[in-house]
Amino acid sequence: MSQQLLLSGGFHYEDLALGAWFVSRARTITETDLVNFVNLSWLNEELFTDAHDRERMAIPGRVVPGALVYACAEGLVTPAMMGTGLAFLNATLDVSAPTLVGDTIRVRCEVIERRLTSRADRGLVRTRNAVLNQRDETLMTYTPLRMMRLRTAGGA
Repeated sequence: MSQQLLLSGGFHYEDLALGAWFVSRARTITETDLVNFVNLSWLNEELFTDAHDRERMAIPGRVVPGALVYACAEGLVTPAMMGTGLAFLNATLDVSAPTLVGDTIRVRCEVIERRLTSRADRGLVRTRNAVLNQRDETLMTYTPLRMMRLRTAGGA
């Protein structure tokens, strides 16, 4: 049975039982976000920079780089780790649909793995993070492994 968590601050390892889940706040990705990110990252690909010649492009609309979607998604889940997240260790990432300027995204995080470390004050938690748009379509899924602080040393 899965338990819905209320996102009100940083979760400790003990809060994150297998199957527990939460949904982040939502955020609309704007044209300004796209332009700033493309310029910052030097992703000067036509797909992201040519707003007028869309007929010859495979995807209609202003496509957003997956790296920007991932960065926004991580920003949306950051409140879950405020003061309790110790390290980002690795992740797998799959893009399943394009994200367009004007899409509003949110992240559904579900705990899929957890284990204590050799140190008594921390544990490892892997979540499945599904990035959803305003139509509940999954745009991206990634599975970060994070080191999280325990509320009490030796707690489970």
